[in-house]
Amino acid sequence: MNILMGIVGIVLTFFLAWIVSSDRRRAFDKWLNILILLLVQLVFAFLLLSTGIGEIIIGWLAAGFDALLGFAAEGVSFVMGDLTTLPDGAPADVFLFNVLLPIIVISALIGILQFTRILPLIIRGIGILLTKITGMAYLESYNGAASMMLGQSEVFISLKNQLPKLSKKRLYTLSAQAMSSVSLSIVGAYMTMLEPQYVVAAIVLNLFGTYAIVHIINPYDVDNEEDAEDIVDNPDAGKSFFQILGDYIMDGAKVAMTVAAMLIGYIALIAILNEMFLLIPGMSITFQDVLGYIFMPIAGLIGIPWSEAQQAGSLMATKLITNEFVAMLDFVAVADGLSEKTQAMVSVFLVSFANFSSIGIIAGSVKGLHDESGAKVAHFGLKLVYGASLVSVLTATVVGFFA
Repeated sequence: MNILMGIVGIVLTFFLAWIVSSDRRRAFDKWLNILILLLVQLVFAFLLLSTGIGEIIIGWLAAGFDALLGFAAEGVSFVMGDLTTLPDGAPADVFLFNVLLPIIVISALIGILQFTRILPLIIRGIGILLTKITGMAYLESYNGAASMMLGQSEVFISLKNQLPKLSKKRLYTLSAQAMSSVSLSIVGAYMTMLEPQYVVAAIVLNLFGTYAIVHIINPYDVDNEEDAEDIVDNPDAGKSFFQILGDYIMDGAKVAMTVAAMLIGYIALIAILNEMFLLIPGMSITFQDVLGYIFMPIAGLIGIPWSEAQQAGSLMATKLITNEFVAMLDFVAVADGLSEKTQAMVSVFLVSFANFSSIGIIAGSVKGLHDESGAKVAHFGLKLVYGASLVSVLTATVVGFFA
């Protein structure tokens, strides 16, 4: 049954991408690239979720991030003092302290990796490998690797020389990669709410899934002249070590405070909407229940058990209209009551920036570097969210084969 529903889910996802394709005929010409990318996703999902090697790799990564969170707790405890502990000495379960503020420490480490040129070297290496697999040009391959590590705002800084030269189609691909990825700085935060194996699997599968969906929604070819490697992989060149470290620490603080503000606003607004629905005479369901019924068919068709499809659909919709953190907090509250398969599929679906608020973040980031390119991104904003959401749907479907 897993295999049958997985096939149905993949066909559905590709069909939903094809109906909005900018060139449906050319999309068919990309079938071999799409098939290769799908096979790569299946192989990685199997390795990460069903083998001892995958378990060891994820165990190492989880232990590494757990250690970083422990070090971060030292800094948080020094600043926040007694607020971080309960009267009996046990750590206080406060989301700001345990999940958000550690982002600052991980962001600082990313700054060090940038200064030492280790991270740019890794990104370039992965980018070169991706050109052999994805059927995309080097720029798109480089950006896929960079998006996986730097986040949806920072990644465009390294492409500031290229932005004025890019067509609308190439901008769509770069933006879809940014929206379908996550920032390395918040991976530790995700791992405090989701199983590490699903976080790692989602990051890898989203990387390849983005290329597959883009080949359908936004097919194009690039000649050699158009793909000049004019990439600034070290936008911090010329700065001293402590300048870079300070910048990344402040960037991490901005991310932590932005997420905190978003959570306060969105969770309060959802609570208001839920209460407003319940005030309607004869209405016994909430706003989130309605969202769940809207997404229920998609959740069921990609392989989530029908008895849990409405609840899973509600979490998927919550992520789309708010952000992944709001949906993750809702998911944590109900996860124990869901089957292992549903937990796996919903978990990987939630790991990306694919939501409406990301349109403004990406368009604003690009606009700050090149005004005309930013306007292009804003113009296809809804299609961007649609495509990035399908990437998450495809990732969830592939994981469903092995859950």
